[in-house]
Amino acid sequence: MTRLQELQREIIACSKCPRLVSWRQRVAREKIKRFQHWEYWGKPNPGFGDPRAQLLLVGLAPAAHGGNRTGRMFTGDRSGDWLYKTLHKFGFANQPSSVSRNDGLTLNDCYITATCRCAPPQNKLKPSEIRNCRPYLLKELNLLKDVRVIVGLGKVGFDSVVNCFHELRWASFEKKPHFGHGVECMLTERVTLLGSFHPSQQNTFTGRLTQRMFDSVFQHAKRILSR
Repeated sequence: MTRLQELQREIIACSKCPRLVSWRQRVAREKIKRFQHWEYWGKPNPGFGDPRAQLLLVGLAPAAHGGNRTGRMFTGDRSGDWLYKTLHKFGFANQPSSVSRNDGLTLNDCYITATCRCAPPQNKLKPSEIRNCRPYLLKELNLLKDVRVIVGLGKVGFDSVVNCFHELRWASFEKKPHFGHGVECMLTERVTLLGSFHPSQQNTFTGRLTQRMFDSVFQHAKRILSR
């Protein structure tokens, strides 16, 4: 077993945040009508993807009836529909959809993780919960040694990356970068951080995030990786 696999197992067994443990387990018990036939995962979501990835995506947290149901990041919800379609378009995934852990999806040169590994009520995390989960992201950053581009999906994901690089004393920026769609900053001489609005329904249904806008982030990531 690799060190990354050991970390994934450690994440799955985590119970540091009582509020999140209670919520994710309650959702897994009660379910919703259209998923009554599912056996919900109901545990933290580990990171997922290529251990030699040059592209790292950092989101917010699993969705209550998405990742908390399926056990895979961005799987089984509308955000994932957007994300994997786009990753497939740019060659980072072998198929354009992700519906379960056993659907044959593999990521190419890409790894997906999150600020927090448990589904939070109303998609709102407490600062203490972000702090409790940060060691896992720090460990991933240390283990994913080939990463050259990081995409922060949403402000929380973007800020988590900035704070981790600051904590690891890797960051070379003098002024802390501020999140925005299309924002680009050099975290180190080797690693670039890109900002993107999160592909949540709140953003995609209202037009705040369009497919063209989302594509532009991954087109830019490809250009950077091709240098």
